[in-house]
Amino acid sequence: MFLNSTGSRPRRRTWVVGAVAAAATALLLAGCSPSSGSSGSSASAADTLVAYTGQSGDYQINFNPYSPSSIGGIGTIYESLFFVTNVNTDAYKPLLGTEYSWNDDGTQLSVTLRDDVKWSDGEAFTADDVVFTFKQLIDTPSINNGGFDGTVEATDDTHVVFTWDYAAFVSGPTLLGRTPIVPEHIWKDIDPTTNVMEKPVGTGPYTLGNFKAQAFTLVSNPDYWDGEPAVKAVRYLSLSGNTAGADALAAGTIDWQTGPVPDLENVSTTYPGYEAITIPQNQMALLTCSSASLGCVGPQTDPAVRQAVYYALNRDQVNSLAFQNTASEMSPTFALTTTQKDLISPAIAEPIAPSAPDEAKAAGLLEGAGWVKGSDGVYAKDGEKLSLTVEVVTGWTDYITAIDTMAQQLKAVGIDLKVSQSSWNEWTDKKGKGNYQLAIDSLGQGAASDPYYLYDKYFNTAFTAPVGEVAPQNVARFSDPEVDAALAVLKATNPTDTAARQAQFDIIQAKIVADMPYIPIMTGGTTSEFHSEKFTGWPTLDDLYAFPAIWASPDNAEIFKSLKPTGK
Repeated sequence: MFLNSTGSRPRRRTWVVGAVAAAATALLLAGCSPSSGSSGSSASAADTLVAYTGQSGDYQINFNPYSPSSIGGIGTIYESLFFVTNVNTDAYKPLLGTEYSWNDDGTQLSVTLRDDVKWSDGEAFTADDVVFTFKQLIDTPSINNGGFDGTVEATDDTHVVFTWDYAAFVSGPTLLGRTPIVPEHIWKDIDPTTNVMEKPVGTGPYTLGNFKAQAFTLVSNPDYWDGEPAVKAVRYLSLSGNTAGADALAAGTIDWQTGPVPDLENVSTTYPGYEAITIPQNQMALLTCSSASLGCVGPQTDPAVRQAVYYALNRDQVNSLAFQNTASEMSPTFALTTTQKDLISPAIAEPIAPSAPDEAKAAGLLEGAGWVKGSDGVYAKDGEKLSLTVEVVTGWTDYITAIDTMAQQLKAVGIDLKVSQSSWNEWTDKKGKGNYQLAIDSLGQGAASDPYYLYDKYFNTAFTAPVGEVAPQNVARFSDPEVDAALAVLKATNPTDTAARQAQFDIIQAKIVADMPYIPIMTGGTTSEFHSEKFTGWPTLDDLYAFPAIWASPDNAEIFKSLKPTGK
């Protein structure tokens, strides 16, 4: 899930600081110790990391790693075979797996497993658990977000072999690094599509401790195969939004959050003891329920409307007013302009989204599609006004400011834009089931730094569904047979064959730029503020060993394991 920002409209800061500090302190003291029956040693305030993910409402317990409403656990409770991140090209870090190798034609992947791992309930971890996990994905397509379509076999307790009938090199990062392994002895008796998993069992460095609606704690696993983490507890708080998060930061009652704060350029002086890091990684967009054939309803199902919105935006103004100028340029192809610019098709006439609005072009697109401007200045067609509603999570102040800014910009070209705020759970449900017109969110990079993974997640017909049914990834309901075919070719192409891969990228990019089911805004500068005085070992731009966002799993687990309390 993407929780980059939150916050209700500011109240008097002098009152909020005290209230938030008191609330955060009370929640921390109420939940440092594990709940009855949980494993893990008791934690002190000095070795407890207090995290704020942007949660602005009650937590609803759900540690099912396959659920779109899961509140956590991937990396911390449930581990994958290796740690794979999309912010560097380092060798994959061994976790439950120790070694892996492909055969020459990419149809077989062999993995060696650790032989000294136990599940947090004391049962032994074996190759059978890995086989069960992947067979469960095959048997339950709605949870198979990675699209695994091979076979898996255990040759003994510490070796598994994955086999495909085609070259499957690109499946490596997702299979090895983005597939949480679950225990067969528990999951064989439950429905992964509906179970909320209140008592999660994993192999990871943490287990679930105390849980309450306003806060929950993960406690260190003393029997973790790589040694108990120095951070003995991670306490997740629910606050009222970005403003409350910034005030808690000022009061020193949280240790890590990802999102905007006042005076972002001077975090170390404005918030003594804290530092900040900004990574341009997630691409912000107005998601649209785009396909009328799959049940989407509203003006946004017209590609001309989506294109008009794209050209009407003043991105420089949005960046200044909503994102403190931390956002950067974005390509309508959704290839990152920092690390993937060479993969943008030369056939794309405008490879970078315009920073200034082109009102004439927006008007031309609408009028060419039959929209007529009314006396009120708003376009209409067949009796339907060009009025659009954007879904956003209550308290996401930067996104709400962005929508308010865009509403004024779109009004100038005859498009009425409204905002609808709801809880994160409601927002997620609307997106997943297609019960929305627009939603503001970011498209993440997928398993590795390669646009294939983003295209496969968000533009593949296999990962969408008719309105009313949950779409696991492709919430825009985009479906194009040529894109699907290009993705299939990419999946079977050796990553070293750059010419063959580029030919398929060219096809995909031409289609998605023309259709624009996700309307590009800008590349978000993901900024985190962290308590450097209390913990050492945070990622830096020179040592970016994991993506440093509190909501980024499994990267956050690698950071938790790397941190050392200073005792302050």
